[in-house]
Amino acid sequence: MSKVFLILIDGMRPDSLAACAHPFYKELLTTSRYSLRTRTVMPSVTLPCHMSLFHSVAPERHGTVTNTYVPQVRPIKGLCEVLDGAGKMCAFFYDWEPLRDLTRPGSLARADFISGRKAGYPEADKTLTKRIEAMLKSGDTPDFTFFYICWVDEAGHKYGWMSPEYIESVKRSLDCAARVASLLDPEVKLILTADHGGHDRCHGTEIPEDMTIPLFIRYKEITPGEIPGESSILDIAPTVTAFLGVPPDRDWEGRSLELR
Repeated sequence: MSKVFLILIDGMRPDSLAACAHPFYKELLTTSRYSLRTRTVMPSVTLPCHMSLFHSVAPERHGTVTNTYVPQVRPIKGLCEVLDGAGKMCAFFYDWEPLRDLTRPGSLARADFISGRKAGYPEADKTLTKRIEAMLKSGDTPDFTFFYICWVDEAGHKYGWMSPEYIESVKRSLDCAARVASLLDPEVKLILTADHGGHDRCHGTEIPEDMTIPLFIRYKEITPGEIPGESSILDIAPTVTAFLGVPPDRDWEGRSLELR
């Protein structure tokens, strides 16, 4: 039975991957279908982007346009609600508290949260990695797992996007992603992406540096190479449901990349 593991590194620009020269990036280029020009949504801000990823609609549809959650006027089911309704088990590992609003109560089988603001994002990311490793080694892997890594966005705001400190945070975050990926069963479908990019010490605008994100999709049967045509953060939720054999919500606007 298929399972999906989604790793999202907050604020990771596509060009930072080549700049940090991490071996895992080089590995993904030869083992994945990928795009280094996937589009996120406007405003290119963390919570709106995540809401769009999990609900497959733009911010003007789901209503959250800042990092403060706004209940939907015309509710759309999110990814975890759709999967839960189909009998699938979902897990979240995250260190930025506003992400709690990505799912509705009762849709998660497991939720591990560590406050990155209090523990420090580098330490929180490492601790979450260890917890995921323990879960994977136990063999108790949910159908869908989401692992959120925040350090890169924090470094971008503090030191500037593409600064030496930012590039180092990308490298260390890829360490966490690679450790987890190395333990995945070959049958598990891995997705690695970001929510937005950044420039100077900010993001949220419509310039390419903010709006362009990387996207890697890797699984046993895939033919490596670039994803043809355009791809969007809105396509991720439909791709996950397609992998798991679950129909997407009828209100979702993205398209499954598995079918291209």
